[in-house]
Amino acid sequence: MKHDSWKQKIQKLLYYPFVHLRYQHRPDFIFIIALGIICFLGLLMLSSASSVQAFQKFGDSYYFLKHQLVRGFILGLIFFFIFSRIDYHQWKKWAFWMLLGTMVLLILVFIPGIGEDYGKAHSWIVLGTISFQPTEIVKLTFLVYLVTWLSKKTEQEIGDFEYSFLPFLFMMGVIVFLILAQPDLGTLIVIIAIAFLVYFAAGAPWNHILGLIAGGLIILFIAVQVAPYRLERLTAFFNPGIDPQGTSYHITQAKIAIGSGGILGLGIGKSRQKFNYLPEVAGDSIFAVIAEEMGFIFAVLLLALFVTLLIRGLKIAKNAPDSFGRLLGVGIISWFSFQAFINIAAMVNIVPLTGIPLPFISYGGTAMTVSLLTAGILVNISKQTKL
Repeated sequence: MKHDSWKQKIQKLLYYPFVHLRYQHRPDFIFIIALGIICFLGLLMLSSASSVQAFQKFGDSYYFLKHQLVRGFILGLIFFFIFSRIDYHQWKKWAFWMLLGTMVLLILVFIPGIGEDYGKAHSWIVLGTISFQPTEIVKLTFLVYLVTWLSKKTEQEIGDFEYSFLPFLFMMGVIVFLILAQPDLGTLIVIIAIAFLVYFAAGAPWNHILGLIAGGLIILFIAVQVAPYRLERLTAFFNPGIDPQGTSYHITQAKIAIGSGGILGLGIGKSRQKFNYLPEVAGDSIFAVIAEEMGFIFAVLLLALFVTLLIRGLKIAKNAPDSFGRLLGVGIISWFSFQAFINIAAMVNIVPLTGIPLPFISYGGTAMTVSLLTAGILVNISKQTKL
């Protein structure tokens, strides 16, 4: 019996994930182009929105832009190309270990000397010059594990209460506990939404869906009760004029910024709200600055780009060659679309403020890197869709 040499074993290890490339077709270029435009506009607007805050804190107007480029966009772009070439079926093998690893990271944020606070949340891990947010990574790892688990089940098994619904609740419960302990309600809302939509797409019966909705509302109620500032956000949502200098300050300033932009905007770099009026100008509130500087028409075009991502992503998922690819595609595009909708809707007071960033645009190296990496997985699915 012939055995592979050590060189052949290494070659197989390095190239095995790419063996299916010869059978793939061209990727969805419309999705890639729309994503590229969003990222370019995001970097452009970040350089403007963050300039005042960056100069005040670091003496460099382009501090946030430089960090986003190096630690977010460039690193994310490298991972995007790598993951777009790895056969997405490979992630099935690593799903459990990926999730286990990120759960360990969620615990490490509470360890002194490793975890670091940001505001009220224990959400960062700092190792020397390297810092990252585990909650951003768990969006992907939990999605991959959930999709792997669901794709192995038949329609009858998914409809079984004890065999599917209770294990699903247990998995969700562990993730909910670890993230609420930080706490990071914004990320938790995104993860719950992704899990809900994937479970629905897998064919879960309506009684399971209604049970999940009820459970989600209970979690939200508890989260609001244990943190008074969340109750203040709900109060500001239902009554924006209750306290313009206090409870409703954030949403009031966001509406002023959006309203000041009018149809064509004040011009790039000419925002007035970024001068210490609007909180989180480089993060959660960046859409308000975009609308102020670029105007209503540009804001609508940005929305159209996200809608394009949604349409193309759903098409990729629909034409995926198997249930794993279909559910993974649904989960990924649900992630991007839901997060974008919640962020923008919060800025125009359609939903309460949640602290959810605008994907591919808001400042955050971990979020940008993980999002581009995940987009690469969706592009790989698009290479294997049924034509």
